[in-house]
Amino acid sequence: MELTEESTSRFVELPTQGKLHYNEAGSGHPVILIHGSGAGANGWSNFRSNIGPLAESFHVFAIDCIGWGRSDAATADKYDHVAMVVEFMDALGLENAALVGNSMGGMIAIAVAARHGDRVSHLITMGPGAFISTPTMFGAGDGPTEGIKILLEGYANPTAATMKKLVEIMAFDEEFATDELAELRATGAAARPDHLANGLKSFVEGGPVRNQATWEEAKGITAPALLIHGRDDRVVHFEHTLRLVSTIPNSRAVLLNRCGHWAQIEHADEFNRLVRDFVLSA
Repeated sequence: MELTEESTSRFVELPTQGKLHYNEAGSGHPVILIHGSGAGANGWSNFRSNIGPLAESFHVFAIDCIGWGRSDAATADKYDHVAMVVEFMDALGLENAALVGNSMGGMIAIAVAARHGDRVSHLITMGPGAFISTPTMFGAGDGPTEGIKILLEGYANPTAATMKKLVEIMAFDEEFATDELAELRATGAAARPDHLANGLKSFVEGGPVRNQATWEEAKGITAPALLIHGRDDRVVHFEHTLRLVSTIPNSRAVLLNRCGHWAQIEHADEFNRLVRDFVLSA
């Protein structure tokens, strides 16, 4: 049976973080997929090309972070996505899991691995920022990258036209910047104006990831790490992953040519194979 968003949809109430929505499929070792930021982002829109294939080998959970998707709203000062992941695992009885995070989700996964190492069996990231206590999400003119700029525009003006521009910047190949994906993001954004207001304010106040891992914390990560990045990423430069692979002790980096910010979408087959082989063998 083909998996759908509704057939895999679940909710769980977390002790301090509120009601969290997630999509669940498969059985075996737990793999938690953590989406990136931006208006209309959620677990299904980020990982719909991966949930089914990975569920053939693993017990897959694609979460909507608190403040996104169908999960509870929260203002930026209340974001504690590290606690969210740990509480989610506790609620579902998951002793440890492989964490797979894209962009913001990668930053969350790194922080969980740094602070709760016994709960993380494998760490897999795609396009996260690294140690952004220093200015790193900037382009050549010292302003935000074009990807960050369009993310902000998406919060302020979440139309299908804006989302079409967003997916065009996120992807290297226009084949993957589909009207369907743009509409999916626009529909998700329109459904939750509270998320839009809180998300826009979070960028003004310092970004959606609070208390990210420091360089010193990342040096102490013990989980094996697979760090995937698109060479043509226009949101977060691949230099961030080069910094991470030189810092996390048991890590390896995969740089994908002709790939933007969404490796899991543009190179879905290769991404799914990389994750499957890494979790089964590392």
